[in-house]
Amino acid sequence: MSYARLSRKPLLFRSFTGLEIAEFDVISKEIESKYYEHERKHLYNRKRKRDVGAGRPFKLKVKERFVMLLVYYRLYITYTLSGFLFDLDQSNVYRDISMLEPLIKLCVPLPKKLYKRTRRARTIDEVEEEYFPGFKAFVDSTEQEIPRPKNKKRRKSYYSGRRKKHTVKTQYMVNSEGLILHKTGHERGRIIHDYEIFKNKPPLIPLQVENVLDLGYMGIQNDFPTVKSVLQFRKSRKKSELSNEEKKYNRKHSKLRVIVEHTVSRIKKFGIMGTKFRNKLGRYDRASDIVSGLINFRIMQNNRTLL
Repeated sequence: MSYARLSRKPLLFRSFTGLEIAEFDVISKEIESKYYEHERKHLYNRKRKRDVGAGRPFKLKVKERFVMLLVYYRLYITYTLSGFLFDLDQSNVYRDISMLEPLIKLCVPLPKKLYKRTRRARTIDEVEEEYFPGFKAFVDSTEQEIPRPKNKKRRKSYYSGRRKKHTVKTQYMVNSEGLILHKTGHERGRIIHDYEIFKNKPPLIPLQVENVLDLGYMGIQNDFPTVKSVLQFRKSRKKSELSNEEKKYNRKHSKLRVIVEHTVSRIKKFGIMGTKFRNKLGRYDRASDIVSGLINFRIMQNNRTLL
């Protein structure tokens, strides 16, 4: 498998990599322009034990290694199969992917980068036009299964009673265009309520922006009175049925919040985020950052074409 061969079939290219050919080319050029400086810093690192120039050279060019990484992320195949497809040993596949990941993070719009920009917004108009159209933000959490930990304490802390599996949780905040503006690091699956993640790591956004939430965030209005939060109506013991107006409001609320559901669905289309995470948990946040950055890049490219 190679870029030249795969690019002849645009539908397969998008299916295998998650990007259009034009989108891939833009990111690939950015990676190649920064590769020399990135590699120089790596080679001249003080912790490096080998001399500069020592070690095995890369068999694949930077563009081909980027294709391999995307295919691995999208299809989440084994390193053995990746090595067979790209004519590499499976240990070289791991090395090529892990060494390219930090560079890709520099070349895509990560939520962390966008979040810092939102904090620097000076005027209300800038907040709305650049980051929060309609002064709305949508927050939701998602779970992903992980292998059963060997350590007994870790096994207990990562067990999700709701999913009946060992999982990790991540919280995302998106705007009305689906752009991911904030993402937490992974949390233990034992955490039952989404609100607990929000309470521990609340995204700091302008006071004018409304947080549109689901019922998993009950309690936010009491604990964060200065935060504009919008939730659905819920049934109570005293009130077994909602009124027609409340049901109508809840339907309208759900239609608004579907944007964050769509964004989470886009993330999970990458197999590394949608199926059981087989890698070490130390790599989880790096992978979720890169996938979020790729999603953001596609959304930003589509918005530019519409303009």
